[in-house]
Amino acid sequence: MKVHFISPDGETTQTVEAKPGDNLLEIAQNAGQPLEGTCEGQMACSTCHVIIAKEWFEKLSPASEDEEDMLDLASGARRTSRLSCQIDLTEELDGLVVHIPAESRNMQGI
Repeated sequence: MKVHFISPDGETTQTVEAKPGDNLLEIAQNAGQPLEGTCEGQMACSTCHVIIAKEWFEKLSPASEDEEDMLDLASGARRTSRLSCQIDLTEELDGLVVHIPAESRNMQGI
């Protein structure tokens, strides 16, 4: 299955291979995307915040209350924002489109 990452400027797209059960944060980090994931998936930060393309957002399992609380702290959060550490890929997510927020690039100094 494929996951498509779109850079903050919307110009660059990176397509990576994944398999069901893979965690989106790990896939992004392995692909060199600028997501920190400082808390290592414990939902104690929002450094793995991503914006899911609108057409894919409803296909995700709903965010937990804890995740929603962390997203309230994410700079640049939008209605389709999620923490990538909380998204495990399923067959239904083949072709998922993920936008990397500008704030992620800035955190990494890119």
